[in-house]
Amino acid sequence: MSQRFRFQVFPSSGLPLYRQLMDQVRAQIASHRLLPGEMLPSVRQTAGELEINLMTVSKAYSQLEREGVIEFVRGHGMRVKEPQTRGTLKERHAELKPLLEQAVAMAYQLSLSAHEVRVLLGPMLVQLDAARKPPRGQDK
Repeated sequence: MSQRFRFQVFPSSGLPLYRQLMDQVRAQIASHRLLPGEMLPSVRQTAGELEINLMTVSKAYSQLEREGVIEFVRGHGMRVKEPQTRGTLKERHAELKPLLEQAVAMAYQLSLSAHEVRVLLGPMLVQLDAARKPPRGQDK
């Protein structure tokens, strides 16, 4: 695994530890800190460094593997997969829509205007576009 990335967990956050690990892997991939082909640390190594149960790390890795984010390489461990498009555009829209509806409902509860939400969302969309492009020097 790249030395640029280390897991962190916060037991008092209220978010299950396995979810924290999953979210960190996804975020590191999206920000190109973890690249396709890079190996994740072993379950044993991660659990030892974080002083958490082996099954917690195993659950995170298994879930990420089921989602197609990482893959098992026999004799080596878990490797970051190339991103793959799942389903049709319509299916992907349907998957995203409930999350967007939830964000709009939360904005309403927080008395935020549409303009204020767009201001918050703008940089995130710029980051999304940047994440979709290969890093410099890596053409697809």
